[in-house]
This record gives sequence, C-alpha cells and structure tokens, in this order.
Amino acid sequence: MELGEPDASGQRKPVPVKDSEFELECDAVIVAVGNAPNPILTKATPDIELTKWGTIKADAETGATSKPGVYAGGDIVSGAATVILAMGAGRKAAAAIHDYLQNLPAKHGTKAS
Repeated sequence: MELGEPDASGQRKPVPVKDSEFELECDAVIVAVGNAPNPILTKATPDIELTKWGTIKADAETGATSKPGVYAGGDIVSGAATVILAMGAGRKAAAAIHDYLQNLPAKHGTKAS
C-alpha cells in the first residue's frame, strides 16, 4: 500500500501498489491484531493461564506465558492500552523468543508471573 492523492478534504488514503504482493516462507508467525483477547484463541488453548479479566497471564519482562514456548504481549495481556506499550511488550517478547529458540538461559523468569 501507499498513500494516494489527497481527496477533497485533503486526506490521503492508502491504495494498493500494483504487483507488490509476495510470499515469504517462514517457520512461525506472530499474530499481532486486535485490542482485546479473542475468545477463540483463549478457548483453543485451555492450558494457558488467564487473569480474572480474561487476559493472558504473562511475565512482564519476557512475555512468557504458562505454556512453554508461548509468549504474549499487548492488549491480550494488558487489556486495551496504547500502541507504545504493545510495542514495548513485543520488543521484550522478541528478545525472549530469540533466547528460547537459541536454547539460551532466560534472562528473566520463564513462567508467567
């Protein structure tokens, strides 16, 4: 996508870039959408610990959940909050995921706090 020409109000809207689509092979995908826990996700993983508000319980420094190898951050942990907080949680989780995949010792707790 790119910004198109301004409309009558001066707003520029995203427009598709022709032939810009591509596929990327990957071993894992990190989902980062929404602003509240998706009940389908939490019901599909009954062994993941939730808070009394229905958010996923995760370590504040690593994003590690009660399920080994599963990390969470952002609104699914904190509830609706700012993008900045979600980005910070993602950054911490990314470092912890890297360590986990490299079999490095956790720098913080690996269990949900």
